[in-house]
Amino acid sequence: MSTPEAVPYRPRSVPLPTRLAARLAVVCAHLLATQPPARIRAVLRRVRRGARPATVAETAAALNTVLAVSLTAGGRKGCLPRSLATVLLCRMRGQWPTWCVGVRTRPPFAAHAWVEAEAEPVGEDCPADYFQRFFTVG
Repeated sequence: MSTPEAVPYRPRSVPLPTRLAARLAVVCAHLLATQPPARIRAVLRRVRRGARPATVAETAAALNTVLAVSLTAGGRKGCLPRSLATVLLCRMRGQWPTWCVGVRTRPPFAAHAWVEAEAEPVGEDCPADYFQRFFTVG
């Protein structure tokens, strides 16, 4: 038995220039997600240079834009491309949230990738201590 999942896919709700930038970020995120973790970290460390820290509002806006233009990013198993696309879209705007990879601290055990701004997980419906970080690019 499956449970229905609502995906916030509304590409026309995003202005065309922003939509194109978000789709570019999503494509790059999908390509980057195929790489080993060490290479992903190296690429993100290089890309983040010169960016200022993103606020929670800026990161949430980028995340909502990514979710609006990408069906796969909004899916249950889309955490890696979703988080990568969010940080890449933020970087296109001169900002950088913290990109995190880790696991849940409570059952069921599962790996997860997410973004944080101002030491707060963005777009996650759980407390900050719900995940144990393995590594970050902040």
